[in-house]
Amino acid sequence: MSSILIKNATLVNEGVQFNADVFINNGFIEKIDSSINRPGDIEINAEGKYLLPGCIDDQVHFREPGLTHKANIASESAAAVAGGITSFMEMPNTVPNTLTQALLEEKYQTASRNSFANYSFFMGAGNDNLAEVLKTNPKDVCGVKVFMGSSTGNMLVDNEKTLEGIFSKVPMLVATHCEDEATIRHNLELFKAKYGEEGLTAEMHPLIRNAEACYISSSKAVELAKKHNTRLHILHISTGVETQLFDNTIPLKDKKITAEACVHHLWFSDKDYASKGNYIKWNPAVKTEADRSQIFEALLNDRIDVIATDHAPHTIEEKGQAYSKAPSGGPLVQHALTAMLEFYHQGKISLEKIVEKMAHNVAICFQIEKRGFIREGYWADLTLLDLNSPWTVSKQNILYKCGWSPFEGQEFKSKVTHTIVSGKLVYNNGELDHHQKGQRLMFERN
Repeated sequence: MSSILIKNATLVNEGVQFNADVFINNGFIEKIDSSINRPGDIEINAEGKYLLPGCIDDQVHFREPGLTHKANIASESAAAVAGGITSFMEMPNTVPNTLTQALLEEKYQTASRNSFANYSFFMGAGNDNLAEVLKTNPKDVCGVKVFMGSSTGNMLVDNEKTLEGIFSKVPMLVATHCEDEATIRHNLELFKAKYGEEGLTAEMHPLIRNAEACYISSSKAVELAKKHNTRLHILHISTGVETQLFDNTIPLKDKKITAEACVHHLWFSDKDYASKGNYIKWNPAVKTEADRSQIFEALLNDRIDVIATDHAPHTIEEKGQAYSKAPSGGPLVQHALTAMLEFYHQGKISLEKIVEKMAHNVAICFQIEKRGFIREGYWADLTLLDLNSPWTVSKQNILYKCGWSPFEGQEFKSKVTHTIVSGKLVYNNGELDHHQKGQRLMFERN
């Protein structure tokens, strides 16, 4: 394994910025100092650039196995690394659904061969596999995923007794998709009765999958978690009202209930459906400008703990269907960090806060072993940025297998120039080293 010397970087880490050199050896950060004169096998002059801990994305759908016409672990991890994401946690609604330990292990084996980024996979909870869920090893699996509301795939957990069992017995982190299915079905029937199925449009999506549906389900999850002292993590908060369910008065390491915001809920609002249509159709839905601003506020005041992508690609053909047939979800890993950096350029968030929400806090939240920080003795997961290198998202520079992005035509001011994964230079000024692979994430849990 090559050693790497990074010279003259501006490090953004643990709430401060400072100039330093970083020496990487055998996968780990060996030395951080104002001046390191030891030669590296690879040397990077980082003068004028910013060195951040690699982003950790706790919610992606890479579509392998079973849906590889949309994406696969190799293609999407390449896009992630190009976007400064060095580790991901992938969801169980692949085909077949990841509802057994054997299917879970198959994913790990695939990733060990094909993933450019570090990886972990959620074990899926269904209505009838609790015994299998309880076999999950908390030291080498990120968590257990529960769909408390339907999404892509058939993993809705709607049985009260099953939910009680999961929340009372699972000893590790339980991550939930929270939308109330009964409310959504009721709303959908009302809209169909008024407009007909052919008359439904993307603009109606946040009215069908509305704030009430989200709050009913999220508040139910919080209630169950408090009742059973469950380690609960609620994914993709999309409404302002839900942010009040979360606490910002205690340190993250002591929280039993945490929450995530996604880039698309921070960037888009319901006004964008007119131009973007199904390309911003996600579950939960992108909602109002007021919701967006309240989610952003909750992110800044620490009611919301982490930023993720919910990267969930579909083909252009699938997205181009009528609203009622077009699947929900879109690709985001290549553009998440640069999108957040636009908010930095606009004065809405600091670099330190972006690093906290996209790296430090994810590592704390999931108790990831030796990652998420620029520290001596930690794995070298790093991304180097040029904050003044404008570029425009186009089909020519998109790495997603699906070949499109909701950000097409958007100019970003910042560019990822280098990404180091577990001490290996995987991405270098637009070039991916196809020989390098990521590592399985491990967790510091009892």
